[in-house]
Amino acid sequence: GTVIIGDDVEIGCNTAVDRATFGATRIGTGTKIDNLVQIGHNVVVGEHCVIAGMVGISGSVKIGNNVRIGAAAGIAGHITIGDGASIGARSGVAHSVPPGGAVSGFPAVDHALSRRIMVSQSRLPDLVRRVREIERRLGMG
Repeated sequence: GTVIIGDDVEIGCNTAVDRATFGATRIGTGTKIDNLVQIGHNVVVGEHCVIAGMVGISGSVKIGNNVRIGAAAGIAGHITIGDGASIGARSGVAHSVPPGGAVSGFPAVDHALSRRIMVSQSRLPDLVRRVREIERRLGMG
């Protein structure tokens, strides 16, 4: 296998691009890759993508054009990230992302839902206390 790097690609320090097992690992023209990124075997990164530092991309992932991947995101193998998609920092992506999609969180879900989940987490201790009190009053707990 080989690695094919397009024109105007920037690859930061300590980034590893694994050669393909069969065929080619490809980095598209104009893509910018920050420091400390791991790109697995047989990955195809489209044109004009931006990949922030400490991202891990597992083998055989297909990334479309104009995709943005935030710092410290992890992408599971054998999935597709559609053109123009956005992946938030520290996200764990286990499923394909459609073109134009925006995901974040761990596990990664639609960004709007991820924001609601993050806001709700701070309320969980109080909600659990309130449910226990209701159950106690109803003789259920």
